[in-house]
Amino acid sequence: MANFLQTLTALSWRSVLDIALVTFVFYKAIVLIRGTRAEQLVKGLVIMLIAAVLSGQLGLSTFHWILRQTLTLGLVAIPIVFQPELRRALETLGRGKIFARSDFLAEKEVEHMLDELVKAIEVLVKKRLGALVVLERETGLNEIIETGIVIDGQVSAELLINVFLPRSPLHDGAAIIRGSRLMAAGCYLPLTENPNLSKELGTRHRAALGVSEHSDAVALVVSEETGVISLSVNGKLTRYLDEKTLKQMLRGFCKSSGGGRNFWQWRSG
Repeated sequence: MANFLQTLTALSWRSVLDIALVTFVFYKAIVLIRGTRAEQLVKGLVIMLIAAVLSGQLGLSTFHWILRQTLTLGLVAIPIVFQPELRRALETLGRGKIFARSDFLAEKEVEHMLDELVKAIEVLVKKRLGALVVLERETGLNEIIETGIVIDGQVSAELLINVFLPRSPLHDGAAIIRGSRLMAAGCYLPLTENPNLSKELGTRHRAALGVSEHSDAVALVVSEETGVISLSVNGKLTRYLDEKTLKQMLRGFCKSSGGGRNFWQWRSG
């Protein structure tokens, strides 16, 4: 009897853990695809699966056979169709602490970089100059940097302002900041495929969302039409920020606790 109870307890513990893990995986999958084109594709697959089960029970052999063959082909097509979402999931997993790099900037350098960035944003807002700035974190952005003009200079308000002046050949693209250095400008970013975005959001906002969906980068946008400041992180856009709130949010995203000190985590390439 005692052995039976021990076996039952062990099985119950494993079952609870199994259910908890499956629930967590499904929850993360739903969060990952919500608001993307994959959401509609999943709904379509669920409808086809239900139709296949019902047609089999009702004896609709021809229709059931067609649905089965379609679902079989769908299993092969899923990795291709869901490639962006699968990439995001694997990158999120790879950004875990076990893979964290040990390349850091001192707190003083972080503050100086943020001060210069916010100074530039203040001027750009007043002059209604559109801007798109991406701050690299754990996920490397070398592929994006290669699409623009390499600068590799110390971040300063004057440099950033000059990049986004209307007559500058670089003002239409994105500026990429790695650590305390402006790595490149005029870079091309992937556009978001979220179909639920407001029509008033332009290309800069869609590019900011796109790069934050494909990486853990922080994307900052200044609207040329309205001067509104927006911040995109993890595929979510926060709008109508003032300079003070912007700096607080950037400080929170760009620093992490470690060894009693604050550091900027960055990838040295």
